[in-house]
Amino acid sequence: MIRVGVDVGGTFTDFIMMDDSRRTIFTNKVSSTPSDTSFGTINGLLELCNLSDTKPSELDLFFYGTTEATNIVVEHKGANVGMITTKGFRDIIHIGRQKRYLTYSIQVDQPWQKYPLVKRRFCLCVSERIDSKGREVTPLDEAETVEAVRSLKAQGIESIAVCFLNSYLNPTHEDSVREIIQREYPEAYVSLSHEIVNQYREYERFSTTCLNSYTGPIVGKHIDNLKQKLASEEINAKVMLMQSSGGTATTSWAIERPVTLLMSGPAAGLIAGIKFAELADFENIITVDVGGTTADFGVAPGRARRYKHLLDTRIKGYAAMLPMLDMDTIGAGGGSIAYVDDGGAFRVGPISAGAFPGPACYGLGGTKATVTDAHIITKRLNPGYLLGGKLQVYPEKSETVFKEQISERLEMDLEESALGAIKISNHNMVQALELNVSGRGYDPRDFALVAFGGAGPLHACELARQLSIPRVIIPPLPGITSAIGLLLSDILYSDSATVMQNSISPNLPELEESFTFMENEIAEKLKSDGFDGDSISIQRIAECRYIGQSYELRTPFDPGKVTNKSIANLLKSFHHIHHREYAVSFEDRGIEIVHIHVVGTGKVTAFKWKKIAKGGPGPSKARKDSRKVYFEVRDKGRMISTPCYERQLLKSGNVIKGPAIVEQADSTTVIEPECSAKVDDYGNIIIKV
Repeated sequence: MIRVGVDVGGTFTDFIMMDDSRRTIFTNKVSSTPSDTSFGTINGLLELCNLSDTKPSELDLFFYGTTEATNIVVEHKGANVGMITTKGFRDIIHIGRQKRYLTYSIQVDQPWQKYPLVKRRFCLCVSERIDSKGREVTPLDEAETVEAVRSLKAQGIESIAVCFLNSYLNPTHEDSVREIIQREYPEAYVSLSHEIVNQYREYERFSTTCLNSYTGPIVGKHIDNLKQKLASEEINAKVMLMQSSGGTATTSWAIERPVTLLMSGPAAGLIAGIKFAELADFENIITVDVGGTTADFGVAPGRARRYKHLLDTRIKGYAAMLPMLDMDTIGAGGGSIAYVDDGGAFRVGPISAGAFPGPACYGLGGTKATVTDAHIITKRLNPGYLLGGKLQVYPEKSETVFKEQISERLEMDLEESALGAIKISNHNMVQALELNVSGRGYDPRDFALVAFGGAGPLHACELARQLSIPRVIIPPLPGITSAIGLLLSDILYSDSATVMQNSISPNLPELEESFTFMENEIAEKLKSDGFDGDSISIQRIAECRYIGQSYELRTPFDPGKVTNKSIANLLKSFHHIHHREYAVSFEDRGIEIVHIHVVGTGKVTAFKWKKIAKGGPGPSKARKDSRKVYFEVRDKGRMISTPCYERQLLKSGNVIKGPAIVEQADSTTVIEPECSAKVDDYGNIIIKV
């Protein structure tokens, strides 16, 4: 089997190919093409096929990570959406929760009001009502519904969200509306709230459904465009897309539920980071993925994936109540722009130069000083070896923009101003990491930092030092690590239901029926994707809270028949999880089972990362040259003669003392003064800070 992983970033697109029969790995990295990301994807993929002597028609699986859905929301460039809802509830998505976006601002623009997913005039109401028990109180008025659909069609609406008040308990009215839309306006893209989020809390359910309709038509065209271009090159591989939950899905699922692709970009990196930490025998890890545009952070205690609470899953201020790995993203990449603001303060980011025009040193028209330019000036980056020498770099352009925009304005030396930009970028990342680690009750000294992305290994030592993290892991292919994560991701589908059961007197048959129904639905979906037997696994999860609480915690639920014993085990697990999260639990108090989830996994054939050749402590055979690099030592910046090594020539057991630079085609690793590193059996560089 030949598998390809493609991770489309804001600046670069990364590729990895694994051929199971030949046990070979090939990689590629090209500039992204923001105007149409499929161009960069196809061109880079064909290059990869040439490098590996593989015919495009021989590819079996194509794993794709894209920021397309996220960019649509961030840039407010979605479809024209109309909403059909229960009479009297048209303003739910505009009002939101009784919670101030900025607590102390009296003139705040709520993002969901300033840039509404559905303009109010396109929120149309019809007569219908299901009560809180799922019983029909008012039948759906079909005449009103037909009139609403025709009105939306006449106004040029291309996507319709159907959001009824209690449809999560009884979806018949929403299903009837879909039939009417298919009859009256078959071209419209349709999202039904009970299919997107089958849970209570109408604001979050409505918002998530509208996000699905907002992104659906454009994401669908993007996927169809990609599939057509793949087919034109005789690439008939099965296409799988990364989801925010950390699993992949088929193109048909992604087109129906594009909202599951939101914030999926960082997920693959976390999965790969966990894998390489396992190979390096580290239990608790923090992942830092620094690309050209953003820095993504994840925390995995015990190498376990954490999920955000469903009320905390937001994208650009919009509620998106879907399973999402617990990660954070800030604008701190290699392309982040350094500048002096109107008040004379030295700042970096969050705005990025992106792929085009990019940093000034790329010579593509960039006129702003960036973090990448700072690395060029301090000699941390080799201008002759970016992308393995494929990317021509102009160091003089970096010097010009830093002199004019930073050093002359602040009366600093050129190298000092460049190092200042790097330090500010590091500080921005440290602040975000503190929120994700110390802010959640973890001690950074108990963790290892897994740093990857094109720029992650450049910043890793200083980030670890400031956070008192003792070890840094640099994976073998840091610039391609997120693409590797795509190949490690299983296919994953999930479903949910609101049950509102009291653990003191639960309705066991009702719980069993709900779990079984969802399990059968997901199992059939996985079987239709070609999985069977041991390749299918089903997990049950309950979202629970103490009676009287407002928010739930995800808690594992025993497989098999629902019994009093499985409820007792659920109670025990919930008390433990609550104590871990909040340092307190109440064993004498009953719990409320609010939602139940079923997660189905189709296990993709696992691959084994090969060990590298063994060598002694001395890395002399990998040494290529040395150059003077600007470092800060004991609060003073100075040029230090620094040996440079070729990553591919390092052997297991090699020891490198800092300062040192390790270069490879996809990334550069900086081992700072007073640090030391050792190469492990799998090619990881383990840095002692």
